[in-house]
Amino acid sequence: MEMSKLRRNARRQGGFALIETAIAISILAVGLLGIAALLAQLGGNSTTSRYMSTEALLASEKLDDLNRLPYNDPAIAVPSGTTAGSLTADTTDTVTANGLPAEVVDYFDQVRISSGNGNVVETVLGKDASGNAQYTTTTHAPDGSITITKAATAPAATSDMITFSRRWVIEQNPTGQPAGVRRFTVLVSLQSLPVPTTFQATMLR
Repeated sequence: MEMSKLRRNARRQGGFALIETAIAISILAVGLLGIAALLAQLGGNSTTSRYMSTEALLASEKLDDLNRLPYNDPAIAVPSGTTAGSLTADTTDTVTANGLPAEVVDYFDQVRISSGNGNVVETVLGKDASGNAQYTTTTHAPDGSITITKAATAPAATSDMITFSRRWVIEQNPTGQPAGVRRFTVLVSLQSLPVPTTFQATMLR
């Protein structure tokens, strides 16, 4: 009688141990899945933040370039209406302003950054003296050297290149500002991510 009761208790305890083990494994699996999802999200956020930081740097660089131009330069003139350029399309215009000769002005460019050798490559699409498309590519190497090339076709992208596009708008006498003030707005975008990232910055002059 006692022996039979001992056997039943041993089987019951063995069953409880098996159930407890299964529950513990399930809880551990759920915890590990949660940690894996968190790490993946953190990795994605880190990559997005890195691209956004680069976009902010490129926007600031272009705003500085525009701000350094003389006030009567056709590149920052608004020959008709209140704005020049576009944030939604690549825009080129022939500008005649301030008595200067007509000049072809691009309100966009591309910047390619190599993740392998550190080169920064800036490509601008414009027109040559005959009115044909011309790509001007400026390469900034890590050693400080600068190379400029011109070609009738766009340079081929390499597998380690990350391409950013920049577009900008120049506004003459924006609402709420004194006469003679211009507002520069630059939009930098990266389209190669699953979720495209953009950064926009503005400067008054």
